[in-house]
Parts: sequence; structure tokens; C-alpha cells
Amino acid sequence: MHPHSDEMYLKYQAAQELGLMEKLCRVGWSGLSARETGQIGGIVRRMKTQRKEP
Repeated sequence: MHPHSDEMYLKYQAAQELGLMEKLCRVGWSGLSARETGQIGGIVRRMKTQRKEP
């Protein structure tokens, strides 16, 4: 899988986890607040870290 595609997959997965998919579909990434994008970034980082662990 292309790294960019993998990154987007993780971002969408995080948005779903936070219950932001409806808003994301309605307003797009640029319509999310700084707090929401920060939360998504934190979840993505956690997911990437967990994948690297054996």
C-alpha cells in the first residue's frame, strides 16, 4: 500500500473512532477544528506506534 494511502486510511479510521465521519463528509478536512485534527493526529500516532511493536 502506498504510504500516502495508508496515512489517509489511518486518518479516516481515527475520525470514525472519534465520531467525526458525518462532519468530515459534510465539511471536509479543512472544516474540522484544531482540537479535532489534533485528536486525529494523536490517534494516528498511537496506531502507528502500536503497529511497530512486536
